[in-house]
Amino acid sequence: MASHGVPRISGPEPTGQGLEKELQKIQDYRALVDIIHERQYTKDVLSMTTRLLQMNPEYYTVWNYRRRLLRSFFEDASLAAAGHEDDTTGNDKVRRYVVDDLAFLLPLLRKFPKCYWIWNYRLWLLAEAARLLPPFIVYEFWQKELGLVGKMLSLDSRNFHGWGYRRKVVSALEILSTELKSAPTAMTEDEFKYTTKMIESNLSNFSAWHRRSKLIPRLLDERNASTKERRELLNKELELVQRALWADPDSKDQSLWFYHQYLIANFDINPAPRKDILVLLSDVEKSAYLKGQVEDLLEMLDGAETCKWIYQRLIELVTMSRSVDGCWPVEKSNVETWIDKLEELDTLRRGRWKDLRLGLLR
Repeated sequence: MASHGVPRISGPEPTGQGLEKELQKIQDYRALVDIIHERQYTKDVLSMTTRLLQMNPEYYTVWNYRRRLLRSFFEDASLAAAGHEDDTTGNDKVRRYVVDDLAFLLPLLRKFPKCYWIWNYRLWLLAEAARLLPPFIVYEFWQKELGLVGKMLSLDSRNFHGWGYRRKVVSALEILSTELKSAPTAMTEDEFKYTTKMIESNLSNFSAWHRRSKLIPRLLDERNASTKERRELLNKELELVQRALWADPDSKDQSLWFYHQYLIANFDINPAPRKDILVLLSDVEKSAYLKGQVEDLLEMLDGAETCKWIYQRLIELVTMSRSVDGCWPVEKSNVETWIDKLEELDTLRRGRWKDLRLGLLR
């Protein structure tokens, strides 16, 4: 198996003393499982779940049991503080539990950055903090999480777990800042700049391009952007993705082409229900944009004849031009040749290209 093109290599099989150590680990692991199944809510058992999860973070049943343990400790802390005039003592205990558990998760995240259960448990822990602690304390937690996920993405900029987690962190900070009225509510501008930074460091960052596409409509709304400003942003985004495509015209990287598709969807005469970048664009303007895109891709095709994405996008653009203008553009004569190339280059989808041929050329 491989992750982002990097092969995953298994270590050598243990022998001799190494094998004995592995067998002992298995026995210890099974012994811990037996004890945990007795369902005792004590700190000793919490320590046992820690050892088990360090050995096997995919053991989701143990994560769920750890949740029950923490809930039990949270309730005990709240009950202990119930007789006081304020709940500062209870808050301190809950906060300590949360801080300690967040610290426990850090080395696991570094070692297993693609493990769903670690990320899910971390979110649950912060949700518990939000349920039990004052907003200003919870806000500090989420601020630290933003720094953490930034470091995680600097180690692996395409970790989709990290990008998904970052969206949740930003959303939580925006909600809490509104409640506290102590910081700007929206973080859209900063997040948009962050996607630019991540894309510039790695053009193949699918998650960064996707995040960018989700931020743009909100960014324009928050800016109360005029038609001129929307057009300027669209032109900049087209220039950005085209520059990335020109860096390696024969690239098989889907992320760039998907983002390009998102942008040109603004020129469709019947766009899907969504917020466009350009809300007011005449058919003449759409036609001019489409013609320019076709010319750019035809130029890119020279020397990149084995890139199926260029042929596929050219067909899409020519088809959109027919819808906008009411007639086929002159490039229609090339469509059959482009479909021939798609059938040659993308044999797994040959049936799809045959259907496309029938639909367009009948």
